[in-house]
Amino acid sequence: MIPQEIIRRKRDGYPLPAHDIDNFIAGLVDGRVTEGQAAAFAMAVFFRGMNRAECVALTRAMTESGMQMDWDLPGPTLDKHSTGGIGDSVSLLLAPLVAACGGFVPMISGRGLGHTGGTLDKLDAIPGYISTPERDLFRRVVRDVGCAIIGQTRDLAPADRILYGIRDVTATVESIPLITASILSKKIAAGLDGLVMDVKTGSGAFMTALSDSRALAESIAGVANSAGLPTCALITDMNEPLAHCAGNALEVSHAIRHLKGDAVDARLHEVTMALGAEMLVLGHLARDDAEARAKLDQAWRSGAAAETFAAMVSALGGPAQLIDDPDSYLPQAPICRPIKANQSGYVAAIDTRAIGVAVLELGGGRRRAADSIDFAVGLTGLLGCGSQIEKGEPLAFLHARTDDAAARAEAIVHAAYHLAAEAPASAPLIIETLTG
Repeated sequence: MIPQEIIRRKRDGYPLPAHDIDNFIAGLVDGRVTEGQAAAFAMAVFFRGMNRAECVALTRAMTESGMQMDWDLPGPTLDKHSTGGIGDSVSLLLAPLVAACGGFVPMISGRGLGHTGGTLDKLDAIPGYISTPERDLFRRVVRDVGCAIIGQTRDLAPADRILYGIRDVTATVESIPLITASILSKKIAAGLDGLVMDVKTGSGAFMTALSDSRALAESIAGVANSAGLPTCALITDMNEPLAHCAGNALEVSHAIRHLKGDAVDARLHEVTMALGAEMLVLGHLARDDAEARAKLDQAWRSGAAAETFAAMVSALGGPAQLIDDPDSYLPQAPICRPIKANQSGYVAAIDTRAIGVAVLELGGGRRRAADSIDFAVGLTGLLGCGSQIEKGEPLAFLHARTDDAAARAEAIVHAAYHLAAEAPASAPLIIETLTG
């Protein structure tokens, strides 16, 4: 293999045969391909794209670059992946819900990226929780509890880990073929029987335009099914936070209250139920959407999902009594104060990305990979689109470490909310479903 010849062919717009892709990815892992060559390859793909066969070949090559899980369980292994948003704690609800319905969920999640929150960062807010366990512990928790939410291990799709780090510093993250292969290589390596994608669109998503979100959803669903992983993709709205809070420990606490039925967020609940229903149907645990939703609702209302979440946390090193009294275990910020509206009206629009930036400003995310996170900070009580508010009433509540950080975040939140004399027209939450 001559790496520069493969790069040249893609640079000039020609499709790559599968054996060239296999050799290039193998060389990336064993050192025969340099970082500079990998960067050139990523840039060539960014500008020239890949057809379906190329993307399937890239996904398979990255999958086969490391260990692949092989489960022997009395039910289907199912998972969900989201492209990221604000107030998106779906995974914390969905994994135990599906597990309580008879599925097994080996969920490999990521950390926050840019302005979006990451599931692993939320779980790291739980004292003692092991988010990157050894393989044997991961297997044992999935088998015994039904679900385990962890981070990518070093031996799972290592080509993706290498290539993603290069893409992150070469402005090639947004390439749809590279996103597709990155997501699916980890999911296929995890040994899944079915996958549901949640592709966000709107002001708080990475893909802000619906056309771009649709293209990504079609790519993921199509490539996954072509690679042998039954997959469907939902395009969901991210023009406002999915829940009324944003911030790591705050979202964990909110998810626990939601699982217990103490504080139910309608938008968060609907997306969770829609994704869960697709997972149960893919796993042949329900015949159709109606039966799947009925099973999920029973698992939620009976408390079985909350018990499963508690068992997962305990099995992975967290407090056994977390769901009984989350505030006793989760970190809390010393400053909590309202962000008051400067005028009366209806919430006409929200710059949702700015809400994520406000959490970053408070210290709840990373500007650089090496940054530490303040798990306690964030926002609660976030008003949604269409909400009516009087001047002086709270748009949200700040949870901050310092007054200076609170002041900066407050200014960002004020600018993110656009008030009008009339309520806006309602928009659909589940925009499209694609089966590939």
